[in-house]
Amino acid sequence: MSDNGRVSPREQVLSVVARIPYGRVTGYGTIARMTEGTSARSVGTFMRQLPRGHGLPWHRVVRSDRTLADHGGNTHQRELLEGEGIRFDARGRIEPRFFWP
Repeated sequence: MSDNGRVSPREQVLSVVARIPYGRVTGYGTIARMTEGTSARSVGTFMRQLPRGHGLPWHRVVRSDRTLADHGGNTHQRELLEGEGIRFDARGRIEPRFFWP
């Protein structure tokens, strides 16, 4: 929490990510809309800055076109999502029924 008693944008984003249910995904833009003054790009930045061993379900955050961000770890991300029962179509997009909220 900041000195003025308000929750920082980063803390807001991390709080939303922590609430993404098992077996569901959401987009960077959706998370941004659930916070005060955060952009989808900022959400991506916050996700990239997570320290190792953080425990947040980072893998449940995806692009608005239902694909995985190409950040070099999307093979691992896809494996984690498939392990939660999330399915992809033939073009590599997550089926819409898996989106939250």
